[in-house]
Amino acid sequence: MAFSDTQARQLKAKLDPKFVKVRKSNGVDLHYVEGWHAIAEANRIFGFDAWDRRTVATRCVWTATDHPHYLVAYVAKVRIRVRADDVTVIRDGSGTGEARALTPGQAHDMALKSAETDATKRALATFANPFGLALYDRDQNGVRKPRSNQAGKAGGPWILRSGSGSGAEAATFDKPSDFAAALRKAMSGVPDIETLFAIWEQNVDVVRALSRALKQDHLTKSGIAPQLVAHLKSCAIALAKPNGESPQSATSTAEEGNGARHPKIDKSTLAIGEPRRIRCKAHLQYVASQPCVICGRSPSHAHHLRHAQPRGLGLKVSDEFTVPLCSIHHDEIHRTLREKQWWQERKIDPLAVAGVLWRESCKRLSPSATDPAASDLDPLNESKTGDPQA
Repeated sequence: MAFSDTQARQLKAKLDPKFVKVRKSNGVDLHYVEGWHAIAEANRIFGFDAWDRRTVATRCVWTATDHPHYLVAYVAKVRIRVRADDVTVIRDGSGTGEARALTPGQAHDMALKSAETDATKRALATFANPFGLALYDRDQNGVRKPRSNQAGKAGGPWILRSGSGSGAEAATFDKPSDFAAALRKAMSGVPDIETLFAIWEQNVDVVRALSRALKQDHLTKSGIAPQLVAHLKSCAIALAKPNGESPQSATSTAEEGNGARHPKIDKSTLAIGEPRRIRCKAHLQYVASQPCVICGRSPSHAHHLRHAQPRGLGLKVSDEFTVPLCSIHHDEIHRTLREKQWWQERKIDPLAVAGVLWRESCKRLSPSATDPAASDLDPLNESKTGDPQA
């Protein structure tokens, strides 16, 4: 599969009903998603630089006048190209657009843009439900059902659930603050991460209902729901740490340590680890100071080898996988969709070159025993690994 596991999950997800709009046409309700939403979903799932749209053909099929207005109709064909690793997926879509305006220019412009947007939505809809494919199903099974508000009414009471089966417990609270405090305490006292998420799943509907009842949806940080989510993350991080740090201390670290909101962890140490992506500006400067590996020109750019690690949305590979390229070859390699083949045609092993440069950089920047401050220049310093670049 060309798409990453994360992208595959996002493409299989159901369409959020809040993005489904309805309009009347010849007495029939037509369900649709707006063009901005389809484009925003493409940017979110595929990545801003991993897809593009090209208008293949447009044609004005009808014009008329209804004094003082001008009426225009267009048809358009749009081609969507999505790049995933070494594969390019191409989908076409056709659409129509009509407009009514006081001047011919405005009428043609509005109708043409409407036709291109309609064609773009139809091309993207061939990928998955988030782009509107679910709306072609009469039963709309691919649209997520609206959540019931029975979990908690506007005036309470607020029911906290914990445990499962015959051992399930429920406590009722009249005040939202009491419910939130009890849920925090319940999450802090769990023995493992599975129990933590089980408690959260049992009460998440009540948390949403509580947030709606208090009209705190716009409070992204100070509302009860965001604070409970932050506490959930702190508890999960504490349970994932090998030293068994308590959730309370994890929360304290998140709030007090260097002003950070959440503690940082090395995800490469987890049971299902993520690739470690090291960030070191000093190493990138060292690579850029070397001549281009293709033609020997200087100055050079530090090019990240995209095939060195699994793809991540908005994440470059680790800085250790960089080679120097002049501006001409750097631009050329970013235009190609088959980077491995590009290197093979030039009979160069870029990973070997990157490895040599990384070892040289480590020797050059390694901290000395007599200069403790030099540890800040160490490419392997943990502080350099926490902020992946987009």
